Amino acid sequence: MSDGSALQHDGLADGGSPSKSRTLKSVTVAAAGLIAATTLLAGCGEPKAAPMNDEYAGNSGETEKSQESESQSSSGSDSSSKRKSTTSDKKDTGNYKDGTYSINGQYGPVGEDSIDVHLTIADQKVEKVEIVGHPFTTISKNHQNDFAEAINGVVDGKPLKDLKVDKVAGASWTSDAFNKALEVVRQEASIQ
Repeated sequence: MSDGSALQHDGLADGGSPSKSRTLKSVTVAAAGLIAATTLLAGCGEPKAAPMNDEYAGNSGETEKSQESESQSSSGSDSSSKRKSTTSDKKDTGNYKDGTYSINGQYGPVGEDSIDVHLTIADQKVEKVEIVGHPFTTISKNHQNDFAEAINGVVDGKPLKDLKVDKVAGASWTSDAFNKALEVVRQEASIQ
C-alpha cells in the first residue's frame, strides 16, 4: 500500500488533516445536539391562563390579598374559591354572568412573560378589556403594549361565547395567552 491509499482509507484523500476531520465531526455532533434540545424545548412555550385569585397564577406582580380585594370589589366576580390548576374547575355553559373577571395568562418558551387580563362582560358581550403586561424582555414589552392598545378595537361589543382572536398587532404569543384567558373567563363567568 502506498501512502496515498492509506490516506484515502483515513478519509483524508483531499489532503486534509486529522484535526479538520475531528473539528467537522465535533461541529456535526454539536449541531445534532442543538436540534435535539430545540425539539425538546419546543413544547415548553404553551400558553396557559389561571384566575388571578389562583395561588398559582404566576407573575402578576400583585399579592394574593390585593388581587382578592380587587376581584371582590368588581361586580359579579366570584373570588371566594381557590383554584389549583391553570384552568377553572367550572364548566363553560355559554350563559355568562355580568361582571369583571381577572385572569393571568403566561406564555413564552418557559412561561417568562405574562399578561393580566381584566375583562368586563355585560349582556353576554365583552364590554371592555384592560391588559397589564409583565414582560421579560424589551421585545415582549413592545408586543404587549401594542396588543393592549389594539385589543379593545378587536373584541369590544363581541359575544363572549366562542370568541377567539388571531394575531393582534403582530403579537402572536400574547394573542395565544389572551385566548387561553378567554377560555378561563368563560368558565368563571358561566352561570351553572
